[in-house]
Amino acid sequence: MVASYPFIRIHRTIDVRSAAVRRSALLPTEPNGVEMVAKFFRALSDPVRLRLLEFLLHDEHTVTECVTHVGLSQGRVSTHLGCLADCGYVEVRREGRFAYYRVGDPRVAELVLLARSLAADNATALAACMRITPAP
Repeated sequence: MVASYPFIRIHRTIDVRSAAVRRSALLPTEPNGVEMVAKFFRALSDPVRLRLLEFLLHDEHTVTECVTHVGLSQGRVSTHLGCLADCGYVEVRREGRFAYYRVGDPRVAELVLLARSLAADNATALAACMRITPAP
């Protein structure tokens, strides 16, 4: 799959059947490996954070631009951006009194695109799933 964002280009697919991927990513062996992967996905489980992340895939933006994009208060947006930065999904560049946020790792874009593709392919099952409640 080759996808293009003006800010990030993705040039590869991930073959989850390869031994290297199974060993390094799919089967965490450290004591808290599974918990760490679950925490990794919890950081993405909020729709506002996903909207911000997708917005930041296209270019770097200030908090004010992010506020305009998602239509929430600056405090809430700053909290979500802080979470994304603390978890390593976005990078922050400070210039004077402005902070610019951007996605620094192209694998984040791959992850978002893969998640969208899987969600679209499983839309009926996800809509019918009663075990996971929608976000408020």
